[in-house]
Amino acid sequence: MTLKEAQQGVEYIIKGINTDDEELNSFLFTLGCYSGEPITVVSHRNGGCVVSIKYARYNIDYQLAEAILV
Repeated sequence: MTLKEAQQGVEYIIKGINTDDEELNSFLFTLGCYSGEPITVVSHRNGGCVVSIKYARYNIDYQLAEAILV
C-alpha cells in the first residue's frame, strides 16, 4: 500500500521508497523517511497530505506519497 492510500491518524512503518530518482531518495532520507521508520498521515489535503515523521510534520504531494510504501 502507498502512503496516498493510508488512513489518517494511523501509524505505519515505511517498507520502502519506490523511485529511481537518487535526488528524491536523498531528500526523503534527510527528512527521516526511509525503511523501518514510523510515519503517520495527519491529514489528507487537496493534492497531498500532511505526514508526521520523527516529531516533525511535512506537507507532501500525492505524487511523492505514491512513492512511499507502507
